[in-house]
Amino acid sequence: MNMIKLMDFIFICSAIIFNISVSLVYLATKFDNMVLLQASGSIVIVLIIPFSITLYGYIKKDAKRKIIIPHIAILFYLFLELLLDYILMIPFRDILAIHIPYIIVFYIAEFSIISVSFERNRKIGFVVLLTFLILLGCLVYLYMG
Repeated sequence: MNMIKLMDFIFICSAIIFNISVSLVYLATKFDNMVLLQASGSIVIVLIIPFSITLYGYIKKDAKRKIIIPHIAILFYLFLELLLDYILMIPFRDILAIHIPYIIVFYIAEFSIISVSFERNRKIGFVVLLTFLILLGCLVYLYMG
């Protein structure tokens, strides 16, 4: 397996794990399951490692900007999540002035994940898109009565 194929594999697996983990965060919040919430939230943060590895690998192999820039957006979101939830530990979801930009950065990261997935492998891009749709379904369920 060459370097680019390995980076693609790591990226796609990380993207799917990210969407499933965020979905679990929503479900854990809905059912007030703190153990699942902490576990799935930690998985999201740990994804900083594989996304950093793939960014480095793609840069090393002179990937196009449409691969590199979305990676930076993904990592920006992950570090923002780390900062707000795990370092500062502030209830930023209750502070509209912080929560709205956070949501915007989250969706930029999500669409970046989807775009890179489609760019690297069109068929697998649909799998990542499906996991994103599951995530959205879990988000809607979270806010349903």
